[in-house]
Amino acid sequence: MITVASLAPYLGGALVLGGIAVAASRRRELLIRWCAWAVGVPLVTGAFWLGRPGAAAVAIAVGVIAVLEFGGLMRLGRPDRAVLAAAVAGVVLTAWLAPGQELRAGAIGALAVAAVPLLAGDADHGLHRLGAGLLGLAWLSVLAALVPLGASALALFMAVSVADIVAYFAGQRLGGPRLSPLSPAKRWSGTLAGAAAGLGVLAVLSVLSWPTAVAVAVGGPAGDLLESMVKRGVQTKDAGHWLPGSGGLLDRIDSLLVALAVLLVLR
Repeated sequence: MITVASLAPYLGGALVLGGIAVAASRRRELLIRWCAWAVGVPLVTGAFWLGRPGAAAVAIAVGVIAVLEFGGLMRLGRPDRAVLAAAVAGVVLTAWLAPGQELRAGAIGALAVAAVPLLAGDADHGLHRLGAGLLGLAWLSVLAALVPLGASALALFMAVSVADIVAYFAGQRLGGPRLSPLSPAKRWSGTLAGAAAGLGVLAVLSVLSWPTAVAVAVGGPAGDLLESMVKRGVQTKDAGHWLPGSGGLLDRIDSLLVALAVLLVLR
């Protein structure tokens, strides 16, 4: 069984190799992004080292930040964002404290999200608020899977991240047909190369199975396209502007979210 301790050398090695590659490229935006990773990866790894409580803390923190970014994209008001954040946090806490009751917690959260525009009597924008809130709940509550998956979730994140990076650079160099109108810069060639790289990471980490393979190869690209669809719908390039070199946190975890959902379904 994979553990956080067994992953630590790979995470450290990836950061060192990434730093060397970034230094060699002399690209300032890549250096800024690497610095953000150099701070974030040890913090997240340390939290997962604490077990379920640490994973729950990471999932709640990431979920709340993602809700704020998603709420900004969808132009949701403070009450909508607050209730949505509480609903996502509630599902995560349920995964930690009452495993097996996540669907019930999600249903309660959905009722709470729906109650906000209903109680406000918002006839003009109520449908938009309701739809956006339920989408956010379904999308971001998947973070609760970090609690039971533990180190496996970290391995999945590593594989998805490598797949994203390889897909970006390989697509630029290889060219070919576009993957989707939702993301014109992405190519099928890059997506296939990224999937192969992601599967290689899973194999090296000894977590390669057909569910994890499908999660990385299919769920990862699908998650990226899902966020692209949301951002194109509101004509925004980034989910946020606070994360150095990456825009927003949602821009970094979009692939992981759907990959986690696919893994949950297949397992």
